[in-house]
Amino acid sequence: MSVKRKLVVGNWKMHGSHAANAELLQGVLSAQPFGCDVAVCVPFPYLSEVAVTLAKGPLAWGAQDVSAHEQGAYTGEVSAAMLAEFGCRYVLVGHSERRAYHGETDQIVADKAKAALARGLTPVVCVGETLAQREAGETASVVKRQLSAVVHALTHCIGEIVVAYEPVWAIGTGRTASPEQAQEVHALLRAQLAAATPQAAQMRLLYGGSVKPDNAAILFGQPDIDGGLIGGAALKAADFVAIARAAG
Repeated sequence: MSVKRKLVVGNWKMHGSHAANAELLQGVLSAQPFGCDVAVCVPFPYLSEVAVTLAKGPLAWGAQDVSAHEQGAYTGEVSAAMLAEFGCRYVLVGHSERRAYHGETDQIVADKAKAALARGLTPVVCVGETLAQREAGETASVVKRQLSAVVHALTHCIGEIVVAYEPVWAIGTGRTASPEQAQEVHALLRAQLAAATPQAAQMRLLYGGSVKPDNAAILFGQPDIDGGLIGGAALKAADFVAIARAAG
């Protein structure tokens, strides 16, 4: 069995410009090689230029969302076929901001993951609870419900996805789940996946939520945390590189 490499994915969210992107990517590329897999998920308008910049290197790239539909009259949507056509590797699915601001249900998230896989993309499926849900003791039930919809939609293909646990209360807030809190949820998700696929042990489960250079190593050192989904720190080359080094 091959050794599972950790994965660090940068989520640029709605940030970027031609100049800023070029500077950021040059900073990351100049720091190669890394001892883990590294990818960046960028806004749709920059997909083409990032694809060109990263075409001949080991860094992968991805999108931040994908349509659940194959094609049709869906103004503003981008299909998995479009992303796949020019080399997209990963796509974020069900990020908490999409769930909260765009009303994405568990079923929509599952449909998007299925559409991505059908075109050879690797969906990074995000799950996580709000602060109110954590304080009410609902963390386990919330993340299991979110993941269950994807498990049921993908059935035997579930082993081909990446799962990212992002507690909503820790995204962009400066608050981070303790290594113990994060590991507890990751272990829960791993057990849920193990009931669905023999590939569970080799699947990569990422932690996201205010990951920084000074806390990355201890988070990534937990038994069931296989890397990170990085937000704010992914916009600073030095920070992103330091986090990737911590995973390697």
